[in-house]
Amino acid sequence: MTCGLKNRLNKIWMPEFRYKQCRTACFGIYDALSFFLFSQEILICSLCFSFCRMTINNFSIEYDAINSKNTFTNGDTINGRIIVETSKETKIQSLVFIAQGRAQVVWHEHYGQYAHYVYWANEKYYDVKHHILREARQDGTEVIGKGRHVFPFSFQIPDSKIPSSFKGREGKIVHKVKAELKQSMKLTKKAKTHFTFVSKADMDIPGLMEPQHGAKDKSVKVFGSGSISMDVHTKRMGYKQGEDLQVTVEINNRSSRSVKPKFVLYDKRSFFAQGRRRVHTNEILKDEVEILESSNKETVTKVITIPRELPPSITNCSIIKLEYRLKVYLDVKYASDPEIKIPVVVLPHSKAPDVKQPPPTAGFGFEVFGGPNPAPWNGAPQQQPAPRPIDPPPTYGAYAVYPSYPDSGKYQDAL
Repeated sequence: MTCGLKNRLNKIWMPEFRYKQCRTACFGIYDALSFFLFSQEILICSLCFSFCRMTINNFSIEYDAINSKNTFTNGDTINGRIIVETSKETKIQSLVFIAQGRAQVVWHEHYGQYAHYVYWANEKYYDVKHHILREARQDGTEVIGKGRHVFPFSFQIPDSKIPSSFKGREGKIVHKVKAELKQSMKLTKKAKTHFTFVSKADMDIPGLMEPQHGAKDKSVKVFGSGSISMDVHTKRMGYKQGEDLQVTVEINNRSSRSVKPKFVLYDKRSFFAQGRRRVHTNEILKDEVEILESSNKETVTKVITIPRELPPSITNCSIIKLEYRLKVYLDVKYASDPEIKIPVVVLPHSKAPDVKQPPPTAGFGFEVFGGPNPAPWNGAPQQQPAPRPIDPPPTYGAYAVYPSYPDSGKYQDAL
């Protein structure tokens, strides 16, 4: 009886025990192999990192400011330098300078629990490329010695209708210069820096210097009677940064309610992609005047100063628009407020005095990206004992280069 019970127990438990032993052994071999491979990867990465670090200590690009605001406009020349610091003699396949100006838009929309859509668009204004160092030997490399090497560049911004630098919630307009250094069997090294571009004033906008006018009539029916009318006038649509905008409001209050004229300057940022539009508005300035009692008529004149730091209007980009409106409305208690919106175009202020620019580097030509006949660069790199300080470009805020204003965080389909 005892032997029979023992045989039965062995038949039940022995296969499971052997399975556990086999599984433990397999996992042990797998863990050992994984650890070995992981260790080899770490060793290889460490060696590559150490080798790269020993060869090129610094790779950067910088440019010279031409005015106190560190801004550039159409037709300006940007002079700068690409810096390569090496710890020993180094082989380089190519060193390329690139200047780019482009706009990008992207946003996400969710419909229900699972539907998710991404809308995006790009627009390119210029893409300039120049080979500073190219293959000079039979093995396809160029050799630079140990030390600090400075490769100067000079780039002229196209004198065409290019939108100003901008950064918003769903899109941005970026202008930058960058450099790419290629070596055999190594990752391409990249360095870049953004510069602030402010487009010249576009005086061809229809109605820019023409008077603007709007009128509104409203009947008061709830908790009152009568009607209210107002006419709003401005001298023109275009104003420079820091300039005074004078608005005249003629109010005829034929109602039994008192009204209070109020003024709001706000921006409207529109982003377009794949047939869709995303719009944000943001209040910039608010003001008001004294209450006008019932059964009275009055003409109110208000002067609003356009902030100097306000970004210029962007009307020459097909996927990003930055517009301004002056909203004049009458605050009527217990009733909807009559309002009028007047378009305002903010023009860039007169350019700051330029710093004398050094002449472009001799022999430094440019080619449009993808050009069939690249111009050779025959100048030798300059060596300097210490880095030359330069003012960095301003950091981007909500508008890329100007102070930001509180965001309303609301989407509006039509304004």
